Amino acid sequence: MTEPSGRRERKKAATRQKIADTALRLFLERGYDAVGIRDVAAEADVAVTTVFSHFASKEALVFEQDEDFEQRLARAVTGRAPHEPLIPALRGEIHALVRHCTADSAAPIWHMIDASPALREYEESMRLRHAESLATAIAADPDLPQTPTACRTIARFVIDAYSLAREAADPEAAVDEIFRMIEAAWEVSCPSAGGRQGRGGPRPRRG
Repeated sequence: MTEPSGRRERKKAATRQKIADTALRLFLERGYDAVGIRDVAAEADVAVTTVFSHFASKEALVFEQDEDFEQRLARAVTGRAPHEPLIPALRGEIHALVRHCTADSAAPIWHMIDASPALREYEESMRLRHAESLATAIAADPDLPQTPTACRTIARFVIDAYSLAREAADPEAAVDEIFRMIEAAWEVSCPSAGGRQGRGGPRPRRG
């Protein structure tokens, strides 16, 4: 009898989470460089090939919520309510991500990342990918008058806001401060929208 797809997906997600949790525990206990993929597989009681079927690299095990964060940022654009301006929607999502990543439980993980050149390099490439994904989502919205350059620039600013706020003494205040500058830059790049880049907002009249 064929296993229902919903059940298969739940088992797959559970295996992925088990591998990620096991890897993180070993990295924090023994040090990132001291732990190999075989160690993770053995401790999680799965095959090495199973680890690689869920994670493309050892670095990806540390950033196991990478894809979820990327999708959340895109949904902040595509899933916002009618007439909701773009920048406040993105600010709300960045606030949520910063709160998640500045929780006390996350501190040892960031210490590990900061101490590892490989992890810092992976994080940088991840941020660039997230920025490109966000820029694509902004550019695809027909209600946002913008150029490709404006989309990519604002997306980079948003991703950098997350990184800068995470390192600030007061992350919440830093997000708000940075987003005031981002909003000003966005309004300058979209003067035809009168500074309100929400869905259904003012549009140029066609003659």
